[in-house]
Amino acid sequence: MAGKFDVIVIGAGPAGYVAAIKCAQLGLSTACVEQWRRDGQTVLGGTCLNVGCIPSKALLESAHKYREAKEQLADHGVLAKEVSLDLATMMARKEKIVGNLTGGIQALFKGNGVTTLAGRGRLLAGKRVEVTDAAGAVEEYEAEHVIIAAGSEPIPISQAPLDGHHVVDSSAALAFEEVPKRLGVIGAGVIGLELGSLWSALGAEVVLLEAQERFLPMVDQRIAKEAQKLLTRQGLTIQLGARVTHTEVKEGEVLVRYSNAKGDQALRVDRLIVAVGRRAQTANLLAADCGVNLDERGSIFVNDHCRTDVPGVYAIGDVVRGPMLAHKGMEEGIMVAERIAGQLSQVNYDCIPSVIYTQPEVAWVGDTEEVLKARAEPYKVGSFAFAANGRALAAHQSEGLVRVLAHAESDRILGVHIIGPQASELIAQAVVAMEFSASAEDLALTVFAHPTLSEAVHEAALSVNGQAIHAVNRARK
Repeated sequence: MAGKFDVIVIGAGPAGYVAAIKCAQLGLSTACVEQWRRDGQTVLGGTCLNVGCIPSKALLESAHKYREAKEQLADHGVLAKEVSLDLATMMARKEKIVGNLTGGIQALFKGNGVTTLAGRGRLLAGKRVEVTDAAGAVEEYEAEHVIIAAGSEPIPISQAPLDGHHVVDSSAALAFEEVPKRLGVIGAGVIGLELGSLWSALGAEVVLLEAQERFLPMVDQRIAKEAQKLLTRQGLTIQLGARVTHTEVKEGEVLVRYSNAKGDQALRVDRLIVAVGRRAQTANLLAADCGVNLDERGSIFVNDHCRTDVPGVYAIGDVVRGPMLAHKGMEEGIMVAERIAGQLSQVNYDCIPSVIYTQPEVAWVGDTEEVLKARAEPYKVGSFAFAANGRALAAHQSEGLVRVLAHAESDRILGVHIIGPQASELIAQAVVAMEFSASAEDLALTVFAHPTLSEAVHEAALSVNGQAIHAVNRARK
């Protein structure tokens, strides 16, 4: 046995590294196993920091600035002639940001006394963890508590096998060496839309093929319809009910065959991204006799406090039920660490925000109108358009709206849905309000600075009860 710790965390993505740091801060001897490597060195941060959240947002920010310089600065009286793209510099900037953040986690581990175990972790019986390093050497460690945070991986589909160049997954789509002239994306969910939006802003002709008949079914449909309209206006072609049946790489192109309501179709693109979702990364993670079980979707089965069927073994983040969101995994990591230390923490799963980082952004928290209707729960709606918001107009970002859903009787806020500028930041106001069980009136009585984008949230809350000032209130029944 190589060593023993109070806690061993398998995986150093957002859920895992946060759990490890918190455990160490609570006085527990902690080790964290990580298999990611770059240039022969172990790197922390998992998918999110290396090939997910951070690099994609860095590129999206650069792409939006490029589009703004080409198409929108003239409206401000700023004439930028002969705007050109240096993709290599853009990619180098992305890599620098990734390096800074992954290096920052290493510094946090060192500062908090977390031991890094380089290699692939596997849970054995008796809360033992097997670590296999890059050279194949195997060591076993023992712990009082084990936290599994192995993350997720892109879902492959047999109709579009990856070749690493013409047909790629979401990770490889962040490392193109040139902008494809024609780009196909299988899947118009969060990842597909962000990648499509990124490369469209840089000049690609983008077609998204989505098997579902409804666009963004998990999003409030008033917001989803607005998103579809605005993204289509930007140049994205979004085909719903399009089921890919076969792909073939031929003469430097990808021939994509699919079917829709009109019958069999064909599409030729230079690159094809497969973005149909992600799945829990559990292959070779659990020994057969370790006692930890999977649910019907292949995720690790846990209770509300992320405890598995084995006392002392927990699982958090993308490897368990719920939305695959970095911030959700981080909060689960904090909760588990504190519970191991004897505290009674919990996560409020009803108040986890979601964001799509297109331009404009889409963000939401709580129930959609469709869910409330299906539940037959009495509700009322307030909305406000950014077109009537002074700060949005000044920024030339006046597309979109805010919707606030509140209980018809208690006025308690049930959901907030935004499409518009900085929606990812504005949604935090709604999360805080809902965490404290605020009513629409509570938000309406709160003073918001002027002129700010936040005033759109304020006006939407006022609108719930027919009291909006900067919009005509709808007649109430």
